[in-house]
Amino acid sequence: MTSSRLIGFSVHLFTASGAALGMIALSLAADGRFAAMFGWLGVALFVDAVDGALARRFKVTETAPFIDGVALDLVVDFLNYVVTPLVAMWRSGLLEPAFADAVCAMVCACSALYFADRRMKTSDYWFRGFPALWNVVVFYLLVLRPSTNASLAVVFAGTALMFAPVVFVHPLRVKRLRLVTIAVTAVWAAAAIAAVAQDLAAASFGVKAALVATGCYFLALPLFREGGAIAKGEVDG
Repeated sequence: MTSSRLIGFSVHLFTASGAALGMIALSLAADGRFAAMFGWLGVALFVDAVDGALARRFKVTETAPFIDGVALDLVVDFLNYVVTPLVAMWRSGLLEPAFADAVCAMVCACSALYFADRRMKTSDYWFRGFPALWNVVVFYLLVLRPSTNASLAVVFAGTALMFAPVVFVHPLRVKRLRLVTIAVTAVWAAAAIAAVAQDLAAASFGVKAALVATGCYFLALPLFREGGAIAKGEVDG
């Protein structure tokens, strides 16, 4: 194996390590150790944040074409963004036990459809619909601990928004307000780490306020997308 092929395969292996991290997080979710679960998912999120840049830098489609990097990334993301947090939601009591199984199964099936949608991203790298970031949704629910009815409403809203004509930002690739978005992402990451260190729901008011404020920024950002997503016909479902 040439050095370029070895490097290309190593990048794929780095991406695949996210699945190993997700498996550890899944075990912790099933055991009810949610802060530790998010710690491992945080490491997996770092892997996901940098592996795309590495893949482009080392041209893995040319150096290691026998591995489909897009499919590999989707498999890892589905485990870490959907399956593991859904297990945590089921295990945590965020939903009424009587229908938690059915709700989680429904969300998982709908998320599988979303992940398979070839129109997932726009030409300028926004996500079409809510990008099935159930790790983020469950994280906020475990930190803020709303009522079970409020949690259910959030879950139903997120599921519907996966297929709605709206856009959500990719914090690293969208050019619109990129520097501001990266700065807000850094603040969010610091607050999220603090919340995990403080055992989620026990986090301080300041940490929770930072998470809410940064979350509002990401939800509002599509309003400032140049040209308007619907007007440009890029999220017509």
